[in-house]
Amino acid sequence: MKRNKLISYRKNKNWSQKQVVRELETKYGVNITVSYYGMIEQGVRSPGFKVAVAIAKLFKVRPENIFLDKNTTKSCDNNSKVI
Repeated sequence: MKRNKLISYRKNKNWSQKQVVRELETKYGVNITVSYYGMIEQGVRSPGFKVAVAIAKLFKVRPENIFLDKNTTKSCDNNSKVI
């Protein structure tokens, strides 16, 4: 599933995918290829924790805002049982 939020964060900065990859390496020491980043945007690949956090920091958002689909996650409430 395409990660439209991630794509829009990048486009709002007028960055190419190559620029995002360069920023990740410069600011956070994360070294990935442009091809891999493109697959992350397209939802073909899911990044590891370190890469996901670096991408979120780069765009000043929380990782779950980019990488978690609200339709697939459940929030806990006071009535939830822990098994």
